[in-house]
Amino acid sequence: MSTLDVDAPTRVLSAEAAGLARRAHEERADALTAAHRERRARGQKHPVEDFLFTYYPFSPAKLRRWHPGWQVAYQAAADLGPDGEPVIADVDEAGSRSWYRDAGSTRRADVQRYLGERADAFAFITRLLASSSLSRRRPQFGCFGLHEWAMVHRLPPGAQRHEDLPLRLSPAETDAVVERENLVCSHLDAFRFFTPSAAPRNALAPTREAQVELDNPACLHVGMDLYKWAVKLTPLVPSSLVLDCFEHARETRALDMEASPYDVRPLGYGVVPIETPAGKAAYVRRQRELAERAEQLRARLLGCLAPLIGDPGRQRR
Repeated sequence: MSTLDVDAPTRVLSAEAAGLARRAHEERADALTAAHRERRARGQKHPVEDFLFTYYPFSPAKLRRWHPGWQVAYQAAADLGPDGEPVIADVDEAGSRSWYRDAGSTRRADVQRYLGERADAFAFITRLLASSSLSRRRPQFGCFGLHEWAMVHRLPPGAQRHEDLPLRLSPAETDAVVERENLVCSHLDAFRFFTPSAAPRNALAPTREAQVELDNPACLHVGMDLYKWAVKLTPLVPSSLVLDCFEHARETRALDMEASPYDVRPLGYGVVPIETPAGKAAYVRRQRELAERAEQLRARLLGCLAPLIGDPGRQRR
């Protein structure tokens, strides 16, 4: 792939079109984060939705930042600098633009710099996305969301992660579910929260080094992680895709907690009783739907990045 392929945008937005796109994105992001921001202002926590802002350390302000994607440039209002050259005003009101460069009155993502300075991260993320696709790896639908149960196994009262939420079953009944079911969690960032008594019961011992080989397309956390990778890939990927991944993560988190040992009904959620055959069937049905939607998002991410993948000079290991 030549430098010209990277440097030549496929579209150039006018300053007016860029402003409209930015405002539309900000309005969508504001609507998606409004409840969280209002709770935060009141000092109120939410054990389901706050996950997207604590486990994933991306603020509402970061989500609000507009990026058109690496193949789109935009015109911005410019003033003349001391040397008579145009100096572009920042149209997105988000401070200086990281990973951007200006050419005259045109601004676009600095692809060369991003791929040069983040080559290892880019290579890891794209390998992970490709390897965890439904076309490359057989989905496993036998975990039944038991990772949340394994995180409370044999804990003393009040020691669970969500101490403000009651368990649906008694502690003894909750422990019994973990002990009679097969634990097959393959996601490192779920497995690392297993209690010491639950971890040895898991069929796998996931590590960061094995993540590319273990991440499964049916895994709820793998689907939620698409949001993390989309954010880390900005400004290469457009903000609309980042918000689509955020919405998917929020919906997936709902199933994650509805199938957990916690009672989230007081928060307006339902229950997926995976300790029963009917609950398992309901879980798998929703898991399949989420996996299909995650696959579509994964394909869009990889499609956006495809022209940048595969050049040995860009993907240093």
